[in-house]
Amino acid sequence: MSHSTTAKAPQQPADASLSHGLKQRHLSMIALGGVIGAGLFVGSGAGIAAAGPSIVVAYTLSGLLVMLVMRMLGEMSAAYPSSGSFSAHAERAIGPWAGFTAGWAFWVLLCTAVGLEGIGAAQIVHGWLPGTPEWAWVALFMVVFCGTNLAAVKNFGEFEFWFAALKVGAISLFLVLGVLAICGVLPGTDSPGSSHLGDFLPNGGNGLIIGLLASVFAYGGLETVTIAAAESENPVKGVASAVRTAMWRIALFYIGSMAVIVTLVPWDSPEVVEKGPYVAALDELGIPGAGQLMNIVVLVALLSAMNANIYGASRIGYSLVERGQGPKALGRVSGGVPRVAVLVSSLFGFGCVLLSYWRPDDVFSWLLNMIGAVILVVWIFIAVSQLRLRRRLEREAPGQLVVRMWGFPWLTWVALAGMAAVFVLMAREPDTRVQLYSTGGMTLALAAVGYARQRRRSLG
Repeated sequence: MSHSTTAKAPQQPADASLSHGLKQRHLSMIALGGVIGAGLFVGSGAGIAAAGPSIVVAYTLSGLLVMLVMRMLGEMSAAYPSSGSFSAHAERAIGPWAGFTAGWAFWVLLCTAVGLEGIGAAQIVHGWLPGTPEWAWVALFMVVFCGTNLAAVKNFGEFEFWFAALKVGAISLFLVLGVLAICGVLPGTDSPGSSHLGDFLPNGGNGLIIGLLASVFAYGGLETVTIAAAESENPVKGVASAVRTAMWRIALFYIGSMAVIVTLVPWDSPEVVEKGPYVAALDELGIPGAGQLMNIVVLVALLSAMNANIYGASRIGYSLVERGQGPKALGRVSGGVPRVAVLVSSLFGFGCVLLSYWRPDDVFSWLLNMIGAVILVVWIFIAVSQLRLRRRLEREAPGQLVVRMWGFPWLTWVALAGMAAVFVLMAREPDTRVQLYSTGGMTLALAAVGYARQRRRSLG
């Protein structure tokens, strides 16, 4: 097991014992599917209710920030493919303590998200079959996705390919129907024109801020593609093409669908929050059975996210151990899969589900607050790592710069300023302030442990 933090051979992933069973089609769909999550289908309703039509501006601003982050991450992941992704880059650029902090914070985030998605999916199925207990559905989903992740990585890729294909198909059909209705050419519907867009900023700047914060966290999940790229047939080509297509995906799926929804449905319609914005828009068009159809798509989105998050958590955990940053048992690989890491990640997720039943008001809500701003912490590590690694790559291995960050270093600094601005906005809002402090506390605790380990190893 390597305890070294020095750079590995250029175009070879650090995780040589993992299999390389993911094909380019898997990777493309994982990248697409990672964008379309439950945060978009369900969580965007609260953002629309707060920001009104200006939610389109909120998603555009946070989308630009995410594009910059993905470009930075793509530059480093194409140069140094690793299933540790940003954690491995932070270790290489800043030091072992940074890799430890970013990696374990993200691991906790992913495992907790697995539990949350399991609960959400179980609630949908329970709505269809009221006599069945929700916990039994969560347990079933956990067993299924733990199983697919314990098998060869191509099984995970195949599951994710079809899940993502269904989500992409559903949201594309939604956009086509929406645009036809707006143009007044959809049979049986009248074009709303711009009648719902008159009050663009109904709740002023504060509403826009709430919408902006909701949109920032809806973009989480894009990072999985750079973790998966390390197990593809051609890691460098895979990550490069996935990152290059991130821009149109974000513009089309997120910003495009927000524009369609606020044009079709009055922003203050209670259905936007109660049923979810997509169901509300389809109901507005009078499409029969649209609500149930959308529930199926949301269920698929949740199951897909569960599958992807167990995968991401196990690979981040494995990579940390491989770099000497965690318990050695997690690093055991058999059949090209880190099976112990998969089991532990799944068990942690199931533990979160049990907490939601046993201690919903204290332990579970504390856990939710703790992971609230982890994605921003990860983005800061990505930006700082890219600032430091880019100079080193230009000096030592310019040939590895297959993907280049635009406008370096200015746009990296712009992205960092954007992240700082989001932190300031979070500190202003009572709901997000608690998340900010809780995540800050966990990050400082992990950094202290990581730094102590780094000192001990350098002295030893």
